[in-house]
This record gives sequence, C-alpha cells and structure tokens, in this order.
Amino acid sequence: MSAFQAIVLGIVQGLTEFLPISSTAHLRIVPAFCGWDDPGSAFTAVVQLGTMLAVLIYFRADLWRIATTWLRSLRDRELRGTLDARMGWYIGLGTVPIAIFGLIFSDQIESGGRDLYVIGAMLIVAGLVLLAAERFSRRTRTLEQITARDATIVGLAQAAALVPGVSRSGGTISAGLFAGFDRESAARYSFLLSVPAVVLSGLFELRKIGGDGSAGALPTLIATILAFVVGYASIAWLLRWLVSHSTVVFVIYRVGLGALVLALAGAGAIS
Repeated sequence: MSAFQAIVLGIVQGLTEFLPISSTAHLRIVPAFCGWDDPGSAFTAVVQLGTMLAVLIYFRADLWRIATTWLRSLRDRELRGTLDARMGWYIGLGTVPIAIFGLIFSDQIESGGRDLYVIGAMLIVAGLVLLAAERFSRRTRTLEQITARDATIVGLAQAAALVPGVSRSGGTISAGLFAGFDRESAARYSFLLSVPAVVLSGLFELRKIGGDGSAGALPTLIATILAFVVGYASIAWLLRWLVSHSTVVFVIYRVGLGALVLALAGAGAIS
C-alpha cells in the first residue's frame, strides 16, 4: 500500500465510520473502484482505532463519568439507579453479542466477509431497514429512559454489523429508532456502545499488520491518524445533523451505492 492509498483510505474511514453507510464496505469498495488491492480485514480493524480515539476524546467527559460512577456503584447502592451507573452495565451488556458472534464466526469474517456481492446486497437491505426505522419510530424517548432490554436489542444490531455492508452505526441507530429513541439519543448511544467492541477488535488484529498479505505498518499508521482527524469532525457534524434532519439521505446513498456495486461486480468491472 502506497502513502497515497493510505491517505485516501484514512479519510474514507474517518468520513464513513460514524455515518450509517458502513465504513467496512467503503474500505473494500473504494480500492475495488480504484483498482487497488483489498487492504484486508486486519487493516480495516486497526484503522478503526483512529476513529475510536475520536470517540474517546469527543465523549471523554461522558465516558469518564460513566466509568467512575459505575465503579463507585459497585460499593455504593445509592448510585446503582443513576443513569451513568446503568449506562456502564448497558454498554457492557450491549457488547456481549458482538464478542460472542465475532469469536464464533471469525474464520468466515476473515475469509468470506469481503465479497462485493455480499457488501452490495447488505448496503441495500440494511438501508431499507434504516428507512423503516425512520418511518415507524416514535422518537419520543431519550437516553434517560434506556433499559437493559434496549441495550440487548441494540447490541444484537451491532453484532449484525459483522457482515460487511450492514454498518455498525447504521444497525445500532436503526435499532435505537425502532425502540422509540430520538435520532440524537440513538446516535449517541451508538457511539458510546462502539468503544469496547472496536478497541478490542483493533487491538486483536494489530498483530497481523505487516505480515504476509497485509498492509504495512507505516501506511496503516498514516491511515489511522487521518481517520482520527476526519472522524472527530464527522461525529460533531452527524450529531448536529440528526437534531433536525432525518436519515433518509443515507438510505438513498446506500441503495444507490449498493446497486452500483452489484451491477459493476456482475459485469466484471470490479472484483
């Protein structure tokens, strides 16, 4: 991987990680469109550490408050009913499904999870799910009303994002909308929930960088830094956007891109 390719893919990761359009799909599609080699699942997982650093910094006050309150609540029963203490448990609960399914299907994800037909189809299908969530959601609940049931449902949606093209943020935001949360609350919980899964996945795959068939260490570092910078801006933009706009624009983009990928892959123009 050249430095130029690393720059492009780092920007792509930063732009798409938090939008409900699947960063994993874009890190496979963009190289295919450009005629570059597939950077691989290890590169994708490690570069996501850059965008995860953006989450840690952007939500540093929330995450610190949740972590400290949760730890204190283990001894102080009066704190156990507070939102921050409950959020600590709910983030952990919501991470369990993706951890289990990620381990069970790790070989399938590694070997067959980069198929362009799968990615194109999932862009369309998950986009239509997001449209249904937007259409039928009451959007009357806030994060203060979150329950263990909500955390489990959103966690299962996050696990579905192990299939490239589904989109981790798209799946969790859709689940949040179906549960009746407003768009900003659904997105905020989606970002907070992503921290354990993305960090553990990135650290686990870090050992593969520089090995046979993987991107080199320097290009991966370049892409990760750019993913952090662009990702931080993307978080701020999306949270402001969702206050007064729907997610339909992302649905249109997903369906159009998915159809294009399927058409080009079927014609043999990309592989």
